[in-house]
Amino acid sequence: MDVYEAVRSRRAVRGFTDEPVPKELLVRVLTAAARTPSGGNLQPWKAFVLTGAALAEVKKRTAERLAAGDPGDEREFEMYPPGLKSAYRERQIAAGEQRYAALGIARRDEQARRKAVAANWDCFGAPAALFCYIDRGMGSAQWADMGMYLQTIMLLLRAEGLHSCPQMAWSVYRRTVAEVVSPPDELVLFCGMSIGFEDIAAKHTRIDRAPLAETVTFLD
Repeated sequence: MDVYEAVRSRRAVRGFTDEPVPKELLVRVLTAAARTPSGGNLQPWKAFVLTGAALAEVKKRTAERLAAGDPGDEREFEMYPPGLKSAYRERQIAAGEQRYAALGIARRDEQARRKAVAANWDCFGAPAALFCYIDRGMGSAQWADMGMYLQTIMLLLRAEGLHSCPQMAWSVYRRTVAEVVSPPDELVLFCGMSIGFEDIAAKHTRIDRAPLAETVTFLD
């Protein structure tokens, strides 16, 4: 698979089979992803990869919190700026509408929407997950570096025939993840990433992207 096809076919998959992901494949991907550029070569990311009993334990503990009506942990960072302005807000709304429409969930069906969101914390059935942390003393440039690292991983996974779903939603239950991975106190959980083989029977949609003219300006 060439890089254009990897970019074209990458999407946030929300339905995986239980087929195990070989550890040697994950090692190969993450070894290559270490070549991701970072300012000053700080390599500010710290990743924990969970499979088997470790991932099952995270899922179990999170499910117990959900069942008890636990709303989750206080956020350590803002997922989105308050008061998103145009055209960012319109894009966010459109993405949600497209996703729920693909799932057949009506706009006013709050119960079904909550159930769809809760699937995040089962990793959509994926047999592997990566939890990416960053030192809380790092600045916005290093957070950008971490984003490049995660994108590199997702494209390499596509090259291996796998899919993924990056999930900031995991930061909402960061304490539960920490109970299993025991990260140092100076680390902040940015996101989880579900990894596995796509369940082609699961409903999905490809979220639209803005026309190039809205995001890119060419100057001669």
